[in-house]
Amino acid sequence: MFKGTVVSLYVAPAAEAEMQMIEAAHAVPGLGLEGDRYFQQTGTFSRPQPDRELTLIESEAIEAFRSELGLEVDTGFSRRNIVTRDVPLNHLVGREFLIGEVRVRGLKLCEPCKHLARISRPEVLPGLVHRGGLRAQILTEGTIRPGAVVSEG
Repeated sequence: MFKGTVVSLYVAPAAEAEMQMIEAAHAVPGLGLEGDRYFQQTGTFSRPQPDRELTLIESEAIEAFRSELGLEVDTGFSRRNIVTRDVPLNHLVGREFLIGEVRVRGLKLCEPCKHLARISRPEVLPGLVHRGGLRAQILTEGTIRPGAVVSEG
């Protein structure tokens, strides 16, 4: 069992647009987070698929990336929607869990790709391998905020 928290939330209004930190996100099954490029079907890889609804990354992975590579990056550089703390994301593939009031299912790891390296930083390819986060499907509608508890449900 684990109990972590949401550190921060991000959306981008269009493909390759800068990630914007937000105070609350309305999660909708089958669509994603309102205001995000994939919710609006304007993301680079937009197509209606559950693994495009929500992405998460551990703040610990971002901190390790900063430390190992000596780079100053904000938490939005990874282009993931939710930054967590004390949540073992790699272990949640195939499992349901709660983010505040929202139930989600971990689908697969969100490994860094050449597209992310091109629009973010080239160092993400070696720096976030196997710790680039999790792709998840939203199962129930609700609002997610920083400070929300992330736990097995």
